[in-house]
Amino acid sequence: MEAREPLRELRGALRAVLARVREGEPGEGREPFELPRFWAALGQTFKVTSQEATKLSLAFSRPPLTSAEDCQKLSEDVQNAILAVATVYYWLPKGQGTTLRKMVRDATTEVVEGMIQLTETILSAPLESLSQEQLISTGGVWEACEQVSNLPRDNQAAVASALAACLGVVKDALEEMEHALVEGQDPYSDIMEDEELGFRGNRDTYWSEADRKLLSSCMGLMKASKACLKKVLGVVKAYGKADSPEQIAQLDDLADIANEISPSVDELALSMYPPMNQLAVRLNAAKLASVLKKVLEITKTSHVCPPSEEGWVQFLTGAVDHNMNKIKNFTQGQL
Repeated sequence: MEAREPLRELRGALRAVLARVREGEPGEGREPFELPRFWAALGQTFKVTSQEATKLSLAFSRPPLTSAEDCQKLSEDVQNAILAVATVYYWLPKGQGTTLRKMVRDATTEVVEGMIQLTETILSAPLESLSQEQLISTGGVWEACEQVSNLPRDNQAAVASALAACLGVVKDALEEMEHALVEGQDPYSDIMEDEELGFRGNRDTYWSEADRKLLSSCMGLMKASKACLKKVLGVVKAYGKADSPEQIAQLDDLADIANEISPSVDELALSMYPPMNQLAVRLNAAKLASVLKKVLEITKTSHVCPPSEEGWVQFLTGAVDHNMNKIKNFTQGQL
């Protein structure tokens, strides 16, 4: 087992790199920073890491037993490859955009985590045998390394990608709620059927008529969330630029606040299910309305919204207010 000692040391070193990548601040010292050079270097380090994972995995997949000396060399090569990945990630200054930087950090983290997983799999496997786990772990590193080619190349693309992800989540929540409403009076009819009585013994499992009036305006707010994200994504793709610090910062502000839409939609949706607490619905609706209005406000004052696009911003602001006022009226008696 002495031959594997360098692997244990490698695992410790990789964990330390992972902690630094997760917590570390970018080095702003590399001047002038060039994005194309950064991407070329990052792509190369990910490629080398993938190759080193293959070498490491092969060395521990068949006889003869890898010597302590060879294991030491393999471990050093892996460690150097991972250090190179982390070093290039640190080149990327915050000034290029926090949304972009977070996506590159997540991709870097996945590569390091993948390599830690592979090292642990080899350490826990019997000598000279290629386990299914080792194959999966090796494939996991390859996959993580291939991600570099799909990463957004600047903050405009990164923010568009983040908005598209939010839109997907909101669409799902909206479809789920629409489906529950179409199911009829009782969204739990398929699971709450009482075998002996043949009907639900608990009225708390479906909506009252008053609930349904409130639901209609809540759905209006959820639809406004989807429309808002769709429109903002459209203008970010059409007019978004990442050429100046101001443009980059505006895009980050937009991504940060838009990020709050999907959790707010989820909270509202959860409170809409029976038994409905109308006051909780009102509070969650107010929170979502506030987030949407902030997104629309930030969009209107940023470079992604030329005068020709201001019409829909105004229209959606009106739609949010209209639905929120109806929700307030329906729940007035709950205060």
